[in-house]
Amino acid sequence: MADETEFETRFDEAGQKADSLTLRLRDLDLAAAGFARTMTHAFAASVTGARSFDDTLKSLLLRLSDLALRSAFKPLEQSLSSAFANLFKGGNVAAAAGAIKPFAAGGVIGTPTYFPLSGGGLGLAGEAGPEAILPLARGSDGRLGVAASVSGAPVSVVVNIATPDSESFRRSEAYLTGQIARAVARGQRGL
Repeated sequence: MADETEFETRFDEAGQKADSLTLRLRDLDLAAAGFARTMTHAFAASVTGARSFDDTLKSLLLRLSDLALRSAFKPLEQSLSSAFANLFKGGNVAAAAGAIKPFAAGGVIGTPTYFPLSGGGLGLAGEAGPEAILPLARGSDGRLGVAASVSGAPVSVVVNIATPDSESFRRSEAYLTGQIARAVARGQRGL
């Protein structure tokens, strides 16, 4: 059983190497075809007299250097594209899920999420658990901070209590005080 698994693993690795070699051969074939096309066009233009031989050689040199540069930077391009693909894979970026979620009104990031920094680079939020995003507002003194939406008008609370006698009021006073305090606290949270 272990020999079969090892054989399958080696067979898969060999298949991947063959695919990689096929891709490299295809790239080389395309580069060779481009080189041959460039040479043919350059010398055809020189022979027909459309250009001088010096111009043809300069053009040929420019095209060859362009081909060489493209071939040299191909591995770098592939590694950068795979790095970005891995970065955005798995839903770790807010925009990677398909839609951008705006946080202008605030929100919570519950999973590790990457985001761009203003000076360049990459930031990470939510790596140690949920994190809150709070919108900032500039106060009347010019300072920037988290704004509380509290109105400046005082709130009046009127409580009417009907009781047959003052003794029954004294007995329920602690209960009524607790009820009023809870109602005021609920009202403050709702502001």
